[in-house]
Amino acid sequence: MQKTAEPADAPPAGPEAIKAIPVRHYGRYVTAVIAIAILVAIVYAFGQGKINWHAVPDYFFDDRILTGVGKTLLLTVLSMVIGILGGVGLAVMRLSKNPVTSSIAWFYIWFFRGTPVLVQLFLWFNLGLVFEYINLGPIYKDYWSDFMTPLLTALLGLGLNEAAYMAEICRAGLLAVDEGQTEAAHALGMSHGKTLRRIVIPQAMRVIVPPTGNEVINMLKTTSLVAAVQYPELFRYAQDIGQNSGAPVEMYFLAAAWYLIMTSVLSVGQYYIERYYARGSSRSLPPTPWQKVRAHLTTFSSRKVTA
Repeated sequence: MQKTAEPADAPPAGPEAIKAIPVRHYGRYVTAVIAIAILVAIVYAFGQGKINWHAVPDYFFDDRILTGVGKTLLLTVLSMVIGILGGVGLAVMRLSKNPVTSSIAWFYIWFFRGTPVLVQLFLWFNLGLVFEYINLGPIYKDYWSDFMTPLLTALLGLGLNEAAYMAEICRAGLLAVDEGQTEAAHALGMSHGKTLRRIVIPQAMRVIVPPTGNEVINMLKTTSLVAAVQYPELFRYAQDIGQNSGAPVEMYFLAAAWYLIMTSVLSVGQYYIERYYARGSSRSLPPTPWQKVRAHLTTFSSRKVTA
């Protein structure tokens, strides 16, 4: 049989398309089944327990619970303000060339990071057993028991402890800025304080913001410790309602649900703040949660049309 000659201008045949066969990961299926089985077992165990689940929605928007949520948020904000302001000051003192101020800052951080928050709260609360009066001369004088209220005890215990951690976070952020930036600012005649405000701190925020967001979330949960010094916040109100209603465990679940809601909202806020300060360090910003949802929906709809 005579073969037909191919035309001279015919394009050369391309390589055969590669048929990719995905690798099967059987371990993933096994771990997924085990995880689902454990989750089902936990849900079943709580379903069989003697828990009055109806008490949770009954008290979820109780006036006392909502008051506790508001006081928890207020205490978180005020404690973080004290912690951030104190942390910035301590970080600057740690980086100072003055050995006295640097040593004082080091000792403060060493003491407050080395002792538990609960111990510090009890220490502030019981100083009235040591000092009968607080005497600031002509400015203020009163009994210590009247001066050291539960709110002030909570603010001192949480805020001063947080300042020690924020000091290390701020110091790490300041050290992350290249020293050439400071030298260039000083060469232009800028003072040390102005260099910190205009040059160093704005660049250090990219390093400081992420761990600070974690500290805010951690502070929100740590406020539950102030129930031990008689300050009424969310956990304390949940305890009181649980004792009076005969459903203490159910009220602990209720408090946990409110903490989850508040921490989730703070996590979203932290994400957008981090995204804001990442503008100068990355060419393309990470997508927002809404952008991710829209991308998944677009991909799903395009696949459906193709099918």
